[in-house]
Amino acid sequence: MPFAAPLAARAIALALSASLALAAGAALAETKPAEKSKTDAPAAKPDLVGTYGDWSVFHSQSGKNKVCYTLAQPKSRDPEDLKRDPGYAFISQRPSEGVHNEVSLIMGFDVGAPSADDGGDSKDKKKEKNKLVAPTAVIGDSSFDLLPKGANLWVKNAAQESALVAEMRKGKALVVKATSKKGNLTTDTYSLSGFAQAIDRALKDCPGG
Repeated sequence: MPFAAPLAARAIALALSASLALAAGAALAETKPAEKSKTDAPAAKPDLVGTYGDWSVFHSQSGKNKVCYTLAQPKSRDPEDLKRDPGYAFISQRPSEGVHNEVSLIMGFDVGAPSADDGGDSKDKKKEKNKLVAPTAVIGDSSFDLLPKGANLWVKNAAQESALVAEMRKGKALVVKATSKKGNLTTDTYSLSGFAQAIDRALKDCPGG
């Protein structure tokens, strides 16, 4: 079950997810021979063990510690012409740490968060354009607040991770909105086709705590 990890533990998980993103990106590229990866694969990259609809399942081994994670890239990124690194959605299973269904989203840019003085009825159009929007994940009528950390997003209330995963199982699309520190709003839309099967495979391969 997901739990409210201390910030220090989340920082460690953040570093792990970032390294997995690079490796997974390279591994995904290898599944598409027509596309050349821009990222060199690390020596010990995670193994792709299954693809279900628009989601893939990877394993990574570090000593006796096995990590399973479900991964996808957005089907669309709005605006299309905005330059940024690739985005990913991760759901991690780390049994040796007692972590299951930990949701993290890699945006490919440093995410900003609104401050107390971002409110008000300012008529300054430039300020309004660059106003930071609190990052959110939306599935149908369900919305989840996200916590930015660098270029990554986490579920703000970690106790809601299981609820988010449950919505992803039955939903059709996951929409993630976040603003860069420069004030550019990005909307990533993930297809949830195959997600239920993929997360079941990851939980089967990395069970229990």
